[in-house]
Amino acid sequence: MSTISIKNLSFAYNGQDLLFDNVSLSLDSQWKLGLLGRNGRGKTTLLNIIQGKLDYSGKISANIDFEYFPQAISDKDNLTLYAIQDKFHVEQWELKKEFSQLQLDPKVLWQPFNTLSGGEQTKVLLALAFKNKNSFVLLDEPTNHLDAHTRQQVATYLNNKKQGFIITSHDRDFLNQVIDHTLVIEAQNIRLQQGDYARYEEQKKIEDKSNLAQNEKLKRSISQLKTSATQKKNWARSAEREKENNSHADKGFITAKAARVMKRSTTMQKRIESQIKDKEGLLTNIETINPLSINIEPSHHRDILTVKNLTLSYPGYTDLFKPISFNLEQGQQIVINGDNGSGKSSLIKAIQKQDGVNVTGGSIYLANNLKINYLKQLENKSNDNITLKKLAENNSLEYNKLLNVLHKLGIERNTFTNRICDLSAGQKKKVFLAKCLLKPANLYLWDEPLNYLDTFNQDQIIQLIKDYRPTMLIIEHDSRFIEEIDADIIGLHKL
Repeated sequence: MSTISIKNLSFAYNGQDLLFDNVSLSLDSQWKLGLLGRNGRGKTTLLNIIQGKLDYSGKISANIDFEYFPQAISDKDNLTLYAIQDKFHVEQWELKKEFSQLQLDPKVLWQPFNTLSGGEQTKVLLALAFKNKNSFVLLDEPTNHLDAHTRQQVATYLNNKKQGFIITSHDRDFLNQVIDHTLVIEAQNIRLQQGDYARYEEQKKIEDKSNLAQNEKLKRSISQLKTSATQKKNWARSAEREKENNSHADKGFITAKAARVMKRSTTMQKRIESQIKDKEGLLTNIETINPLSINIEPSHHRDILTVKNLTLSYPGYTDLFKPISFNLEQGQQIVINGDNGSGKSSLIKAIQKQDGVNVTGGSIYLANNLKINYLKQLENKSNDNITLKKLAENNSLEYNKLLNVLHKLGIERNTFTNRICDLSAGQKKKVFLAKCLLKPANLYLWDEPLNYLDTFNQDQIIQLIKDYRPTMLIIEHDSRFIEEIDADIIGLHKL
């Protein structure tokens, strides 16, 4: 057992507010610790600080080696084993030992890394991270892009590990299976406690209920104090006007009276403003969730999308999945389900007639004159070097409306002038989600919309779909999300 000691940690990116201010923590290296918090609060930053990748003030000490996931693979076109060994010192037998626990076929070592499915790549990198039994592993979003079956395999793998780790993930069910402590970066403090996400969430709800009542009392008190402060200002102005307007009165008497009232008013005003500041500082640590809206343009068509006996392939490859048929009507939501590599994203690309995907059998029918809204898993990096204002201009969006949606999604106003490349992965996802919510559409094709989004945003999206019932074809693996929106499910099965 070893202790990871963090003392008086402070950190801010250049030109930005402090992310961490004088934080002190003591972490046990045997803990399986969930690192939680809203996007942009600094989860990935904290992992980078622990690894020594960023300069900070304070002190971090630990008598243990750290391993980070996901590792960067330089030559993804190379065979997986050689691509890994080109950058990391690892023996083939070490990887195979971990592969057996992850239920991963060792044959993937002899395939180019970039040809592996998302789930296979994740398993390979997990095996690399856990090969050293004496290390403490920092896992940054390992559940992204994993199908439900693979998530369960990874959960079982992590449960069987004796060594500790820190993990960030926005899949609540997954976290509840694998962690025994939680570290939460909240709005006004950092909370460390024993137990899983469900225990934290239960305690936070109880606290928030009490804090909301306390906040209302504080707000009423602050309002009364501000009213009183305004009255004191008015008294002083009234005395000053009396001196100016009463030309026949005793000027000396009125001036002295005005000075006394002004002095008394100023003293009381300062005291009241001090009380207001103290009370505003007590307004408690509550996360606010604002409802979202979506710019749906109704279609006069009942049948929006019809797929009959469809099969797809890429040039030189066999069909991706067994023939499928389904019909998507206006106001209906369908979730496309299937293992990684079964062709879910390819189906969405084929519907939009994107190059590279071949229809080898069956048909796709789209209603005429549809406006399609496509939310990708990952946006093109060509958008990374532009500002939010330029993004709005390029997409014919009202800039203020874009900022308003982003604020509802939890992005702080002080980041609005940043380039998109300066935002966290979760913040970037919110930017492109906001763009999708604002652009008018009849049909929404969303590919893994929950990836990188915090649990508060997930709740917002669930409620949005329940409230508006947009016509949607969605790829998503989160079981809670699928159950909550009550969508129809179409399964893809590999040949």
